[in-house]
Amino acid sequence: MRILFLGDVVGTSGCEEIKKNLKAQIKLKKIDFVIVNGENAAAEGVGITEKISNDFFECGVDVITTGNHVWDQKETAEYINKEKRLLRPYNLISPSPGKGFEVFETKNQSKIGVLNLMGNVFMKKCDNVFEAAKKFITQNELKKNYDYLIIDFHGEITSEKMAMGHFMDGKASLVVGTHTHVPTSDTRILKKGTGYQTDAGMCGDYDSVIGMNKENSINKFLRLDAKKHYPSEGKACLSGVIVDCNTKTGLAENINSFIFGGDLKNTN
Repeated sequence: MRILFLGDVVGTSGCEEIKKNLKAQIKLKKIDFVIVNGENAAAEGVGITEKISNDFFECGVDVITTGNHVWDQKETAEYINKEKRLLRPYNLISPSPGKGFEVFETKNQSKIGVLNLMGNVFMKKCDNVFEAAKKFITQNELKKNYDYLIIDFHGEITSEKMAMGHFMDGKASLVVGTHTHVPTSDTRILKKGTGYQTDAGMCGDYDSVIGMNKENSINKFLRLDAKKHYPSEGKACLSGVIVDCNTKTGLAENINSFIFGGDLKNTN
């Protein structure tokens, strides 16, 4: 089973790159299942809409995860209740619309669980992510409740993401971080067989400040007259990871970073 996970899609440039190139990359890389974090996909760079979600699904995306910007487009709170392929963080304070975990069936009848978690440090208030993860694994088990488990950990700091990776080692096929928009070079398989990368990066223009217009961002740091953050609109890069999972164990056999187009270059 080969799964592609793409990091946060940022603005129009990120969306356009997915629409132009994702289908071809799925075919070229022989991908079986695609997960994309879409919480920054709206034109303003925050939130996601029903139209964007449908565009992604038409391009071959199977599941969309989100994070702290999930509700920044007002329509999402209603839309997420009728679209199970769009997830919000599992540990959002109850009651919250939608779901943070779902099991999806592939064309070959494999069951893939997707769990969307959000960190606690420097993030919007949500339930303790480690307590939520602990409760989750007492109720769900790899190769019992699903054949594979992919975890999107949407968090600000590397230590929290790494700790979750080790906590879920042997219990998930892949733990990958999102939110910081910069791909980390620690792609590896952990000791008990879980694929891991601290951050998948973003699908957006890297000639920017984490996807946002660089001149405007610099002016904000200089405390000069600046507008609200808005996305950079240059050539986007698709960034994420590809994990090959063992059909018997559900754990990772191979994992590589995935970078296509734009300013970044794949090191593999």
